[in-house]
Amino acid sequence: MIAGRVLRRYFEFMKLSSPVFVRLGDCRWLVACVAALAAGLAACDAGVSGPAKPGKASVEARESGVSAAQQQEQQQLWRQLADIERSGYSRPAESEAALLALAARPLKVGSAEWVEWLSLRGLVNAELRAHAVTAGLLADLQSVESGPQREAARLAAALMQAQTLVREGKNEQALKALAVLWQSPPAGPSSLPLRQRCHALVAASQADSGNIELAIKAGLESVKLAQQTQSSWRLASSLAGMSYVYLRAQQVDRAKQAADEALLQANLDPDPFTLYRVHNARAVLFSESGDEQQAEASSRLTLDFARQTGSDAILALALGNSADYQLHQGQYQSAIFRAEESLALALKSGDLLSQALAHLNIGLAKIALKQVEAGRKEVLKAIAMDEAQGQAAAVAADWRELGLYLERAGDWAGAIDAYHRHRALFDQQMREESRKSVLDMQARFDDERQAKEITLLDRSNKLKAEQLRARDLQLRLWLAVAASVILLSVLLILAYQRIRQSNLALARSNADLRRQGERDPLTGLSNRRHFQSAIKRLAAQGKLQGSVFLIDIDHFKRINDVHGHAAGDAVLVEVAQRLGASLRVQDLLVRWGGEEFLIVVDEQQVASAAALAQRLLDQLALTPVSYGTQRIAISASIGFASFPLAPHGLVVNWERAIDLVDTVMYMAKAHGRNRAYGIEAMAVADEAALAALAGRMEAAWHEGAVKLQALQGPQRLEESKA
Repeated sequence: MIAGRVLRRYFEFMKLSSPVFVRLGDCRWLVACVAALAAGLAACDAGVSGPAKPGKASVEARESGVSAAQQQEQQQLWRQLADIERSGYSRPAESEAALLALAARPLKVGSAEWVEWLSLRGLVNAELRAHAVTAGLLADLQSVESGPQREAARLAAALMQAQTLVREGKNEQALKALAVLWQSPPAGPSSLPLRQRCHALVAASQADSGNIELAIKAGLESVKLAQQTQSSWRLASSLAGMSYVYLRAQQVDRAKQAADEALLQANLDPDPFTLYRVHNARAVLFSESGDEQQAEASSRLTLDFARQTGSDAILALALGNSADYQLHQGQYQSAIFRAEESLALALKSGDLLSQALAHLNIGLAKIALKQVEAGRKEVLKAIAMDEAQGQAAAVAADWRELGLYLERAGDWAGAIDAYHRHRALFDQQMREESRKSVLDMQARFDDERQAKEITLLDRSNKLKAEQLRARDLQLRLWLAVAASVILLSVLLILAYQRIRQSNLALARSNADLRRQGERDPLTGLSNRRHFQSAIKRLAAQGKLQGSVFLIDIDHFKRINDVHGHAAGDAVLVEVAQRLGASLRVQDLLVRWGGEEFLIVVDEQQVASAAALAQRLLDQLALTPVSYGTQRIAISASIGFASFPLAPHGLVVNWERAIDLVDTVMYMAKAHGRNRAYGIEAMAVADEAALAALAGRMEAAWHEGAVKLQALQGPQRLEESKA
């Protein structure tokens, strides 16, 4: 299957080429619901999408004082600008030359055509990394301080700044620069392409950061604007992007529907650039969903249209995707040939992302062909390039794939080192995501508390109003003083009861939020946040007393690829239930992240820990998981240890304990999976010696400095089947 890194590189390319994101939903419904709005705007959109209807030029000429000939010349200029935009900035040098040629005709400073011309030049020169030219164009746009195109110029300047920041890998700053998009009112029909590009860039940047909901919001506006321009190629690109969003949201059926609609729109007004984008989207979609026949056909078409574009950058990326597909099909020599062809074009065009992809594919293919050292050098070169571009998620994925291929090649030490590096990057990303989740949860909690405080304040104000009304009644009706006092007392009692009930409800809400924040929503197990507080009872003053187990489901990605993500979720839930059935109530069971689970028990005997590890192996592997009509065979790799460490009774903090267990868990995975490795003893007397020995665990084991216990899981009784 085409790996996740190819999907990531597609989003990087789309941020620089065309609008791609829409809301998760039925794409046919979306096309229909915006059609009415598009029809209403068609009459005023001729300058953007094509020639005017008969008689329109003369009417506009009489109203604006512009001759019919000038109207036709403006329409021709807009069509030429759209043709340049349509190429997707994939041939920036030629696009810049075409834009400069358009300047031979007089362009009125401050006009809509002038703003669009400057905006396209800015995006093209951002591709060329011509910073001095871009700075001059930006200054021209910022000089427009009045007139009907002031807001459009302001928006074009923001887009130009954001595009430059995206090229530098600064997504967050780019999104801040485009905040003006929601502050500026629409500047008229002529600004439709500009606003569409802005929303497309926001959608791509948000999706690349994993913020799918925000990407959907921006993408929805982008596809509406594509409809309003009445451009089939713009709508086709947007629908192709929609299929990727559906795929990321694990909505495969809707992703296929969006991809089919994209192809239909592309064939209404075909060109190589649009057809390349659409078939590239379909190739990734079919590969991820397991339809290899369709994936291969779409991959061939993607390459054909990429060659027709004449763009080295597009062809380099297409060849890289094709090499990746062949790599995962086991066609290693063909993958190397395609990757080397991609690398040559990427070097020519200066495309660093495609260069990194080519080096990675070459390296993995060579490792698969037993050229381990040569392959390792290529992969490390790709990792260095991704790190230089700030692609943290890509670097983590690269290390994981390197570990997988080294494991297959029998280089266990190299595989363990690569897995460790992947683990360090993955944990860092998990901590950042956890921090964001906590901040989001706190913000929601603060909003709810503020709303409740406003409600209480409103009730307090109403109470005060009742008190004033009662006082006025006392002054007017002095004969009814006693009755007024009684009434006021009743009101005060009712108000007190309501306030007390509100406080109790607020306390219950806070407790619910706290419980929800410490539970994994899929499995119902404790999460890392709960672990931080629960570990205190087992690690007095930071020193752990007990046994720790780290469990990783074997070949979980393959389960997702073969059976689907819903089946993968069912496997995670079943594994959580089986682990819980093997533990006591007081034992700590945590979903540690992805397909990993952590167990901490108040047990310091190595023999008892080994017995529990064997029970966990048997509990997981003996019976396949039932999902619908499918029976999915599973197993796990387990690392475990008891603390303090024998033979010297060395006490360590819980972070060091988990790191040690993580190391032996990866040794179990590297030595064949479906097994558990446990630390019986380590010949160390202090943490400094422990850290040195842990870094070379495999070698220390063979030298006798570390004593490990290896447990084998049961043989599978049946293979997974549909």
